[in-house]
Amino acid sequence: MRVRVLGCSGGIGGHLRRTTAMLVDNDLLIDAGTGVADLSLAELALIDHVFLTHSHLDHIASLPLLIDSVSDLRDKPLTVYATAATLDIIGRHIFNWAIWPDFSVIPSREKAIMRFQSICLGQSVRLGERTITALPAEHTVPAVGYQLDSGLGSLVFTGDTTANDAFWPVVNRIANLRYLLIETAFPNRDQMLAEISKHLCPKMLANELKKLSIPAEIYISHLKPSQIELTMAEIQACAGDFKPRMLQNNQVFEF
Repeated sequence: MRVRVLGCSGGIGGHLRRTTAMLVDNDLLIDAGTGVADLSLAELALIDHVFLTHSHLDHIASLPLLIDSVSDLRDKPLTVYATAATLDIIGRHIFNWAIWPDFSVIPSREKAIMRFQSICLGQSVRLGERTITALPAEHTVPAVGYQLDSGLGSLVFTGDTTANDAFWPVVNRIANLRYLLIETAFPNRDQMLAEISKHLCPKMLANELKKLSIPAEIYISHLKPSQIELTMAEIQACAGDFKPRMLQNNQVFEF
């Protein structure tokens, strides 16, 4: 399995600031933030599956434009996987004809070029040799993280989340865990804001990582563009023993 980071920032501004999206092999997306827009039309047309962690704009911004851009280049529907709650939100507020056409009924409900597939927490979807499993997340809207398992190794992405005791027992049972991508959206001075918005700050991250009982390479996502240096310095001070590194745009994981 090859995972290419198309975006991992908590905001935009500059050629390296793209919001959350990861391309798995050449046919699957985890989230569809602004990073998807850097793909060529040919690359976009190859995407058959999109797994959404939640409905916030920085994680879905490119989805409406993606399906519109490649609709005439595909001979089968693009499948969007998410929890029923997330699919309901984007159906009511995005693909509602007022904000964007409802491609789940275009050109007809029977021959739609996009289809929604609901998944439940803990459910696994098998696509060839790859298994994608929805993991617990705790956010201001219904949310999940994902485990990507190639059979030889696993990458876990927390999605947007705050302190979450339900997440770690599941992760600690992943025998082939290689990589953990975990968010930290705010510096410590904004801990109250992190708690209200259900994100992490470095102090909270350190407490969460203490719950990890198996080895993994740890990468930090969702850093606010104007606070990257401060937040990463605080992460090193609070959680340096775990050797966390900043997730980079265009970084590639193979496992």
